[in-house]
Amino acid sequence: MTKDVTEDVKVIPGTNAFISTIDKVVNWGRCGSLWPMTFGLACCAIEMMAAGAAHYDLDRFGILFRASPRQSDVIIIAGTVTYKMAPVIRKVYDQMPEPRYVIAVGSCACSGGIFNTYSTVQGVDSFLPVDVYIPGCPPRPEAFFEGLMKLQDKIRSEEFKWSRWR
Repeated sequence: MTKDVTEDVKVIPGTNAFISTIDKVVNWGRCGSLWPMTFGLACCAIEMMAAGAAHYDLDRFGILFRASPRQSDVIIIAGTVTYKMAPVIRKVYDQMPEPRYVIAVGSCACSGGIFNTYSTVQGVDSFLPVDVYIPGCPPRPEAFFEGLMKLQDKIRSEEFKWSRWR
């Protein structure tokens, strides 16, 4: 009696009722409303701002930049991270509610870039669990969109991560 809409979603004909799992419904809502905490440290932040501006418009994907870590579910590290700044980034990450995600933007955030010096962290993944890497120096806004869509795909495929009984 039901008709398949997608792989895990069915509709009852003649009604407005859908049948799905709680995971699919919650993940659908979460991936369509990402609120990133921006942490722009260098030139990659300019490209991140360009991706959020009117020409590229991240708002159409439900992605709204937040200035408070307590309202964010994604932290975007864009640019060169120094050892002096790493504890500050970690503190902001720890203030974010679960589930939380990390995106490393640019060669410097991903691997230290060309700055193999005593003061530069060689990749954000040395102190944060990175979910998506967006390479480039600086990456284009299109690459930024691709990374955000990869994160949305990852959120869509999660199971039971939204519950407090993980």
